[in-house]
Amino acid sequence: MQVEDGRWSWERGIPLRYLLAADGGGQVWARCAGAEGLFADPVPAPRERLTFLGCDPAGPLRTAVEQPAGTAVGLGELCLEVGDGKRPVEWWGLTDAEVVDRRPSSIGPALVDVVVEAGVEEPEEGRAELTGQRRFELFEKDSLGTCEGVEGLYVERPETPQEPMKLIGCEPTEQLRAVLDAPESGAAAELWALDRSGRPMTSRSLALEVGEVRPSALGGELLDITLTGGVDDPPPLLAGPVWEAWYEGVPDAPNEWARFTPEGRHEWLKVAFRNRVRGGADTSGGTYHVDGTHATDVYGLHCALGEALHGPGGYYGMDWQSFNDCLGGGAGVVPPFTLVWHDAENARRALAGVVEDPEEGLTYFEEIVRRLERYGVVVELQ
Repeated sequence: MQVEDGRWSWERGIPLRYLLAADGGGQVWARCAGAEGLFADPVPAPRERLTFLGCDPAGPLRTAVEQPAGTAVGLGELCLEVGDGKRPVEWWGLTDAEVVDRRPSSIGPALVDVVVEAGVEEPEEGRAELTGQRRFELFEKDSLGTCEGVEGLYVERPETPQEPMKLIGCEPTEQLRAVLDAPESGAAAELWALDRSGRPMTSRSLALEVGEVRPSALGGELLDITLTGGVDDPPPLLAGPVWEAWYEGVPDAPNEWARFTPEGRHEWLKVAFRNRVRGGADTSGGTYHVDGTHATDVYGLHCALGEALHGPGGYYGMDWQSFNDCLGGGAGVVPPFTLVWHDAENARRALAGVVEDPEEGLTYFEEIVRRLERYGVVVELQ
């Protein structure tokens, strides 16, 4: 049954941990005791060799191609933007990209062919239907230059095998039984994780690609359901301890996020986003205090800001764009107000090498402070 305040329960001697719901959360299909295989680290894309033809390199790519032959130069994470001459239509990801060769291009005397090894991630929206001339441009944060073509890009790649996930001890509704009995599979669904009180705290999307349904060892006519496709964007393994912390309820003490790595703090912010302040009018005015003790990375900085403005577990952005969105309204607190930032030097030192806008030359911390002030926040650094 569902109690009046939005918390879920069942009359069994085992904890209720998950809800399986129709996509959009409008209809609950099952209550479940557990989920095996929910957390999984992403499988790195296999490394491939691409040849960028007729490149006019800029920035770090120009520096890389100017190195002596045989010198490999790492470029990190890149985006390859493909246009149709009028607008961009595809965005490919290149992970851990490395220039391994370079040579004069036959396309033009001032151009160069660049050989790159990288993991290749296909466009999320799929490949566009392009019949005319393509335009290729590489980006890190800024443009690294344009190219006339890319050998090895438009090839067939094997699909990354999906890790199955098993829902343990599910109490299905008639609606779920109908879905399971349907000849077509892949119905869109959501898996909601509950905290100890039965309150939904975070979720993941999935498709009901059912591999097996069998009676659960937990008894009571419960079912174990194996989903061959797993979940979309599965939380990484390091998210497990974060979810367990939130399982105890919305944090009631500050800095509970501080024990996690930067990646773990990112996962903390994702859960905080799902539990953020919703509805009601934004407030302004007053004085808020940032505990900067543990603001030693970008995600830690945003954890500290969220707690300053909304208390433990609070959310006020997790990166530059979402932080700007919060300042614009809808996040519960809007300028003007006063922000007293204690131990601000911790963030200043830790983020000295993190630059959001190379043209501006300011560090991430300095950009955050400047953006706050431009929105009318009085920032007092202590």
